Amino acid sequence: MPLRQARNVVLIAVMGLPLAVATHIVLADTPRTAVEYKEHPSEMLEAYRHVEAASVSDAMEQLLHEKHYMSHRMEAIFPTKFAGVALTVKLIKQENQDPDALGGMLQAIDSGGPGAVYVMQVEDGVDIAGMGGLMGTAMSARGFAGAVVDGGVRDVAQLKRIGFPVYSTGAVPSTSVGHYRFAGVNVPVDCGSVQVNANDIVVADQDGVVVVPREHAAEVLIRAQQLDYSEHAMYPFIEKAHSIVDAVKQFGRI
Repeated sequence: MPLRQARNVVLIAVMGLPLAVATHIVLADTPRTAVEYKEHPSEMLEAYRHVEAASVSDAMEQLLHEKHYMSHRMEAIFPTKFAGVALTVKLIKQENQDPDALGGMLQAIDSGGPGAVYVMQVEDGVDIAGMGGLMGTAMSARGFAGAVVDGGVRDVAQLKRIGFPVYSTGAVPSTSVGHYRFAGVNVPVDCGSVQVNANDIVVADQDGVVVVPREHAAEVLIRAQQLDYSEHAMYPFIEKAHSIVDAVKQFGRI
């Protein structure tokens, strides 16, 4: 069948469906090849927003044989799901009276935009708030997808009020002002026991945070989509068969 005729048949079929079903078809994710994702990074990022962090983690173990998920210490201030591009910031511990010691940290926020994920390493910062309500409000206003801070966070009530998602090691009332110094933006950082580089893909949901090296992002996404599909297909199979053993035999996944 000619391509144009085939498209017309699909269009007629969709138009004949109930609105809810047709909308689902139109808006559903369309898996692409690795080459296509690399050529259309915005579509790749959008697709990452629809896969589960656990599937992304499994995909990287299968393809790269490496661990790229952050420690369980990294917890969300409220249940969330996001994916974005890493903008990294590093703070080093250094007592000071310099009013500009953290200026670079603020400039880094103003350099980011829609889809960015603020990824911060706070040296020995479990009891230091690496960010709070003011920084979170600025990130939210600029369209950041979220923030991941290997250190504490404060002003949690404000962050929840504006609905800005943050992962951190916990809530603390302290400040980094006078105790830390900005050490670089878009430099490699160690966050949640994972090395994160600028422009890596960060995927987060209620299972935790996973970091995908940019050079492998397309291949990992495709594998994660396959894993998501097989797992979601297993749920109704298990409910009907009442057997997880049979499901694993059928789908080859656990």
